[in-house]
Parts: sequence; structure tokens; C-alpha cells
Amino acid sequence: MDATTGRFANVRADDLLMLLAVARTGRYTAAAQVRGVDHTTVARRIAALEDALGGRVVAQSGRGWELTALGRHASETAGRIEAAMSHLAAGAEEPDPVSGVVRMSATDGFSAYIAAPAISALRERHPDLAVEIVAAQRRAALHRPGLDLEVVVGEPQTSSGSTVELGSYTLGMYASRSYLAEHGSPRDLDDLQRHRLVYFVDAMLQVEAVDLPRRIVPHMRDGVTSTNVLVQVEATRAGAGIGMLPCFAADRHDDLVRLLPGSVAERLPYWMIVRADSLRIPAVAALAEALRDQTARSAAMLDGVG
Repeated sequence: MDATTGRFANVRADDLLMLLAVARTGRYTAAAQVRGVDHTTVARRIAALEDALGGRVVAQSGRGWELTALGRHASETAGRIEAAMSHLAAGAEEPDPVSGVVRMSATDGFSAYIAAPAISALRERHPDLAVEIVAAQRRAALHRPGLDLEVVVGEPQTSSGSTVELGSYTLGMYASRSYLAEHGSPRDLDDLQRHRLVYFVDAMLQVEAVDLPRRIVPHMRDGVTSTNVLVQVEATRAGAGIGMLPCFAADRHDDLVRLLPGSVAERLPYWMIVRADSLRIPAVAALAEALRDQTARSAAMLDGVG
């Protein structure tokens, strides 16, 4: 037995799989549910793994438990163990490498209209694949616990992981036909200022790229604000004010009218970030490719011309 083998001789496969559950969920309590134990057992097994490896595998942050460098290395090994166990369970049948759970984060609009159909088609070919979508409008952060892939608005400022621009979408001003019948249609940007705005909650807006209304119509008062684009669409349809909406979400509703397209139109890029350690997982790579393909097929819709 060499020194390296001796050092890791006490590492248990169950402890590595426990670490994988923590890595995917970011919480001991959530990992406990996945593994069918209580959270004290999770803490005990992680502590045992750290003793066996001689270092910390997770560190606590405001976002939950995050993997350390040693933890990421150990979780890769855990992923191979999980894959080997799946292979064994499959018996003589060759298992599909595109399987297991992939967790991604994206804006709610992208999640609903791009990710959902892409994942549905991908699962038709790989039924053992499960994808968890965390819908959020936020800056990219490759070290969020449990995330394999993120889709964000605006170019991410990161030097780690794999980043690629997927495409772009257009923002425009919209109002319902009933709202315009009652309040009149704005003639120009100055005329917009007398209307109420339906958009993001300003204090919670993390992405500077989507702050267009605050720049071009700074005196518009808020009507209904929400962190969810689909809520913004429905509030606009209900007559709560004039909404700054993604064209791909608004144009599908005949009761919404686009206003001043020559003056109010902003193209914003979608970027995808894949963790370096996740990109080697076939299921993550397959999902990334599916999202690229679906975004390309949806270019006209995203641009507001189809």
C-alpha cells in the first residue's frame, strides 16, 4: 500500500455519496431528505469524511454549504461511484450516461419558454434524466451550492467555468387594449411618464442590464412590481399600468399592444455558465447543448418578430 492509498483507506463510499447530496442541495436538511436520514447523520458523515481526507470538504456561507477545492474533488469521485452503482443496478443493460439529477438556475421567462421545452425533448431521449430549475433573476455565481448550470442576463464577470452567449431577447413597452381605451395611448417617451410602470422591484433588481425603464423614463411611478416576469405580464394584461416586458412573453397575448417600438426596444444577451467540474458530467453537457439548440431555434420569438 502506497502513502496515498493509506491516507484515504478510511474513506467510505456512503460518506462520499452523502457529500454529493449536500453538494446538490446546499443544505444538510435537504440532503438528509434525499438520503433518507436525519440532518445530524449528514453532519456526522461529513465530519467523518473530512477526518478521512484530512481537510474541509464544505464551508458554510450565506447561501448554504459550498464545496471547498477538496470537496469538489471528492464530489467528482462520488459522482463516479453513483454512476457505477447505477450501472450495476442496470444489470446486463447498458445504462444511459445522460441520467441522474441536474440542477440549473435561469430567469423565469427563459425557464418557462426555452428551458422547459428543451428539457421535455431531452427527457424523451433520456427518460432517466431529472432536471431541477431554480427560477431567479440574479447575477451569475459559479459557487452557489448545488448548481450545475446557470443562465443569466448580461455577460458574467467570471474567469472560472465555461461561459457562452446563447443569444439575445428584446424588451418592449406593452399595455392592454382595455387599459389604452381608458387611459389613452402614449404618443412619446414624455407621455409615458404619466402612466404607472409594471416591472421589477427596483430595490431587489440585481442585474443592471435590465434597468432600462429607470434610464429612459425615470419619472414613471411604479404600479405593480414583481421579481417574476410572468406576474408582470399578467399585471399588465389586468390593466395595472404599462409593462416593460420581454417580447417573447408579451407577444403571445393578443390583448397586449406594443407601444413606441421605435423608441423603446432593448436587446439583452443570455449567457450560460457551466461549472468546470459539472461540464464533465454527460447529463450536464447534454442539457447545455439542448439549451443552446433551443435558444437558437427560438431566435425569432426572442427578438419579438415571431
